[in-house]
Amino acid sequence: MTLFYKEMESPVGKLKLVASEKALVAVLWEQERPDRVRLDTPKLDQHHPILLKAERQLREYFAGERTQFELPLEPRGNEFQKKVWRALREIPFGKTRSYLDLAKAIGSPKASRAVGAANGKNPLSIVIPCHRVVGTDGALTGFAILLALEARAGGPVKG
Repeated sequence: MTLFYKEMESPVGKLKLVASEKALVAVLWEQERPDRVRLDTPKLDQHHPILLKAERQLREYFAGERTQFELPLEPRGNEFQKKVWRALREIPFGKTRSYLDLAKAIGSPKASRAVGAANGKNPLSIVIPCHRVVGTDGALTGFAILLALEARAGGPVKG
């Protein structure tokens, strides 16, 4: 399956957006570990409609104008990972959950570590909000800058 990409500047650095013909597959960070998300090599496409829509929605999110993403998504992973990623999408904008909370939400209360591992492999960071998961003691373990952005967001919001 052919993948396409475009890059965008953001308040958290350069992001690489990756899509298939029909859905967003990944949002990758500039300093991404090469083994965190494994994908075939994508082709540059500055005009891919899904990539343009994703870029617009991410800009709205960073501007505090969007709290939910309305994009077709196609995260690639095993069934357990996909279950965790679906649960991540249920965490409200500006709120946090612990790994234990997430493990309980998917019906596997003893799987906090596995949930943490799946969270770390989330290929659609920001869009699937892995940054909203904190340590059981409330410690920020991921992208705290995104939580700070969400806390500052105010005024009218879309989605």
